[in-house]
Parts: sequence; structure tokens; C-alpha cells
Amino acid sequence: MLQETIKALSDPTRRKILELLKKGPMPAGEIGKEFDMTGATLSHHLSILKKAGLVQDEKKGTFIYYEINTSVMEDLLSWVVSFMGEKDER
Repeated sequence: MLQETIKALSDPTRRKILELLKKGPMPAGEIGKEFDMTGATLSHHLSILKKAGLVQDEKKGTFIYYEINTSVMEDLLSWVVSFMGEKDER
């Protein structure tokens, strides 16, 4: 899962989507207004983020709302921080 997460974060468009979602859940249509791309391309990016566990979606009426999955972000941050411990003295 970590490999998929890092791959998903490697794309600037997907990072921008996550930046937008920091404000709270958003429907796909509102996310799409921030980009110059087709709906299919946006759907592809959202699908990669969802597969990596970085976002989750919920259908509300005719809209699909996306939001950040904070538990995966916390796991990723914890992994990165683990490298910042004390250095071995050799």
C-alpha cells in the first residue's frame, strides 16, 4: 500500500486535489472546476487516490463527495518521521 501511496503522491495534479480536499469534502464536479481536463481524466486521478487509500468517497444524492482519508496520511507521516530518529554512531 505504501508504494501505491507514494506513486499517487508523485503526480502534481493529485497533490493539488489533496490540497483542495484539505478544506473538507468536495463533489467531483467542484474539484473538476479547478482543472483544465476532461471528466474522464479527473476520474482517473481520483481513482488512483482512492486506490492508494488517500481519499474516500461517499454518494450523496446524485453527487459523489471526496474527502481525505486522514488515517493513511497519518500512517505515511509516521513512516517518514521514523527516518528522523537518532543517527547510528559507528
